Amino acid sequence: MISINSSTKHTMKKKVVKKTTTKATGKGAKAKKDAKRGSAPPLQPKNFNTPESIATIVGLSDEDFKNQIDDIVRQMLGGSASLFGGQGIGAPRTASTTMDRQGHAADLATIVKEKGTIKVLKKCGVLQKIEMNLLPNGIGAVFGNEKGTNHGGGMRKITSRSSLASMGSMDTSDNIDTASTIVSDSKRGKTVPPEAREGCLLFIRALAEIVGKTSEPFVVPLLAAALEECSSSSSSVRDAAEDTVTKIISIVNGHAVSSLVFPVLFEALQSPDWRVKACAMQKMVEVAEIHPRHVSRLLPKLVPVVTSQVWDTKPQVTKAAKAALLACCMTNINPDVAPAIPAVVDAICKPNDTSKAIDELKATTFVATVDASTLSILCPVLSRGLKDKMALNKRSCCVVIENMSRLVETPDAVAPFGPLLVPELNKVAENVQFEEIRDCALAALNALTKALGHADIDSAMSSIMKEESERIAAEQKRIEDEKAAEQAREEEMAKKEEEERKLWKEAMEAQRQLNALALKEEEEKKAEEKRKKEIAKKGTKTGGKCQGCGLKKCKKTCLFYSG
Repeated sequence: MISINSSTKHTMKKKVVKKTTTKATGKGAKAKKDAKRGSAPPLQPKNFNTPESIATIVGLSDEDFKNQIDDIVRQMLGGSASLFGGQGIGAPRTASTTMDRQGHAADLATIVKEKGTIKVLKKCGVLQKIEMNLLPNGIGAVFGNEKGTNHGGGMRKITSRSSLASMGSMDTSDNIDTASTIVSDSKRGKTVPPEAREGCLLFIRALAEIVGKTSEPFVVPLLAAALEECSSSSSSVRDAAEDTVTKIISIVNGHAVSSLVFPVLFEALQSPDWRVKACAMQKMVEVAEIHPRHVSRLLPKLVPVVTSQVWDTKPQVTKAAKAALLACCMTNINPDVAPAIPAVVDAICKPNDTSKAIDELKATTFVATVDASTLSILCPVLSRGLKDKMALNKRSCCVVIENMSRLVETPDAVAPFGPLLVPELNKVAENVQFEEIRDCALAALNALTKALGHADIDSAMSSIMKEESERIAAEQKRIEDEKAAEQAREEEMAKKEEEERKLWKEAMEAQRQLNALALKEEEEKKAEEKRKKEIAKKGTKTGGKCQGCGLKKCKKTCLFYSG
């Protein structure tokens, strides 16, 4: 018999459980794959990858060179090579693949680098073919939707300032269709094959990648077209579009950020497709990394636009908006606010975290000058904190506003945010029951009114109320103008309908009269036929002979003689 005591040792084998990973399937996996695409490998030329091959095509005559370029463009767009090329007519041909189009795009970009952008893109008509395939309806149709509420939005204004008009290969005044409802692919009316659009995008990417800064005047104006192709139903076109936009952003000059890049990115946020929005905000992150100082100056315009996308129904857009907002806000040059920016961004995206952001700002010591970019980050959270139910949060906001108001750069910097803060501070100073908090609010209000350039609180309130009333009046006028325009359109439509109804009634009346005349003629014809039949019945002759005398022609002595 076995006995067990305290010295007995018992060993157990540990069971090892192997972790198995399941492959995600379905729409969620596809969205995850789209969201985590890595950087694409560099494009490599297919046929012109040696100095000898490049020298061969560069040394051709102008006509032969143009024919060779046309042949490369045809293959890049998914077509076959020329029938009378090197392979000959009888040589077998295979379908074009993405790898083939990449190689031909890199070949063409290599030739552009050696021969010159003007020679290839303009004189050989390559740029015109690219525009015809990517923008068949003009740039005014980009980022539009089916319902007609956004016919390209501000793209016409952006185009008139730069882009296609300056390129000279497309007359934008005739090609912009502001009433177009075409967006992308067959479901929205695009008839250009996806292979051709992919080839165009690959060529734009190859120009930015191989030619470099020299190609900037030609590729940056096509940023909107590349962004819009992110909504394509073809995955290869979407991947090519995203890589193209990334390469365009990488070569953009800093001075073009505010005038060319961000207006297009802002307009892309009006697109009905969520992929375009997500891609635009991802590119904002890249621009912020490359040109932080230029992005920092745009924060007063950028923060409200990106914040409006935080509550989008698509989680991919929401995530991209938060990342873009954080990256752009981190470009702010104020060293005092930098540690609190993540908490402030979290509070903008999640209102429940407002108290945490206020605590971070309360612990901040303001030493550097506060400019408009810094105010654009802080003021939305401070305004929300002044409306908070907790009196301590209101006091903390008042302390932060007082500290930063003393270091405001110019009155113009804080002027856009005065209507956001002054009325709320005034409410706190008048309505809060705690005297200490009311004193903090008054101190903050005095500091803010001095920063705004006013002598006292009353003048600041009157000025703000005047500006607010002017803004409300302007908004009311805009609404009334829209209503008047809508009423005018309705009246015009009603007038047209009345005229059409009148014409229809006249046509129907004329038709009724014609029908009545036709019926009358028919009745008269029937009456005449009936009369003839009655006369025939009452006639004295049967079979051509008189019933009285029996002759075909009666004599004068016959009773039925009629002369």
